[in-house]
Amino acid sequence: MSQELFVVNNVWMMVSIFLVFIMHLGFATLESGLVRSKNTVNILFKNSMIPPIGLLTYALWGFSLMYPGEAFAGGFFGFSGFGISLPEGGETSAYNEGYTFWTDFLFQGMFAATAATIVSGAVAERVKLGTYIIFSIIFVGACYPIVGMWKWGGGFLDTLETPFYDFAGSTLVHSVGGWGALAGIILLGPRIGKYVGGKTKPIPGHSMPLATIGVFILWLGWFGFNGGSVLSADPGAVSRVLVMTSLAAAAGALGAFFVSYSLFKSSDLTMVLNGILAGLVGITAGADQMSVVDSAVIGLVAGALVVLGVLLFDKLKIDDPVGALSVHLICGIWGTLAVGLFGELAGVDQLISQLTGIGVVGAFSFVFAFAVWFALKSISGIRVSETEEIDGLDMHEHKMHAYPDINAPANEVTRLENSTVEDKKKMPANVAN
Repeated sequence: MSQELFVVNNVWMMVSIFLVFIMHLGFATLESGLVRSKNTVNILFKNSMIPPIGLLTYALWGFSLMYPGEAFAGGFFGFSGFGISLPEGGETSAYNEGYTFWTDFLFQGMFAATAATIVSGAVAERVKLGTYIIFSIIFVGACYPIVGMWKWGGGFLDTLETPFYDFAGSTLVHSVGGWGALAGIILLGPRIGKYVGGKTKPIPGHSMPLATIGVFILWLGWFGFNGGSVLSADPGAVSRVLVMTSLAAAAGALGAFFVSYSLFKSSDLTMVLNGILAGLVGITAGADQMSVVDSAVIGLVAGALVVLGVLLFDKLKIDDPVGALSVHLICGIWGTLAVGLFGELAGVDQLISQLTGIGVVGAFSFVFAFAVWFALKSISGIRVSETEEIDGLDMHEHKMHAYPDINAPANEVTRLENSTVEDKKKMPANVAN
């Protein structure tokens, strides 16, 4: 490889790192928009902690768990030692036929943090902050790199007669986060007032502009998430992946709109936003293998599934404030299956391998997450008190508000509601109103 091509490949990989990094802002913005204003600081704090946790745990041991080299134990587990160290040839060597060791570490580390970010929104508005942080350290530091190694680190899923295929992580990132979220939701229970008298009560988020901005930031970031997974700046391969990624996102929006409108007779913005994300998650497993029609069909089905998934989880009284389970778990599974149904790898053998990977990764991730959540629940509890939940986590967990003028403490709100007109005339305008 020429020095010029090496530099170009490495630069594209670094640009992809920047794009994947900005996805954390997208998640933070989306999730904060879909929760109530009294929990905004809490959701932003959690999303601000995940990249540091992901990068540090990945540097200390996660990278060595995911890429153990020869230190395998039957293809199921491996560990090459604590910390990260330069390969032979030094820091500018063509470590992976086109980019440096440091570039590879940072790209993979950005992926690691995403799994815990998915959990953040699903358990929002009632989980203890400290408990969530501890769970994230364990989940990102152990569960994600172990299952990632099974495919991307040369583990047993990569050595099947027909290897399991997951181009950029529909299963290994998105459904892993989804399984972790499902375990947490089951043990946490629903938010107060969500399911009353056998009926589901909508608890809308406080800012649709924030949620919309978050989704478009995520769509932008996905160009690095999928485009960087080509692992080079190959013009044909990268261009194809970016086109298929965008077509699936577009079809996901339409699929969600058509299904939600036919069911609710309204143009539901949140369903369309989650439809875009559903299409992105769905195409992630096979973005390098699909045609234009394949990508559109995968996105269209994903958009429909995300709406049906929201209804299914509500029927089961599984309270997911942001729709993370429908987007990342259901559509992660669908996208992984789609590799065996569409595109260049379609066939019975590939479909069986895809089902194997989905089943093994899902079982391990759910059991691992459930065990961690259960242990934390037994030791210190995982849910805030009823008073804290009603007042909002911002006031109790952080002693601050995202919007100080409108997020007064609950007792202050009650006092204002009971005030007479004459009382309010004596108050500053921004308080009285």
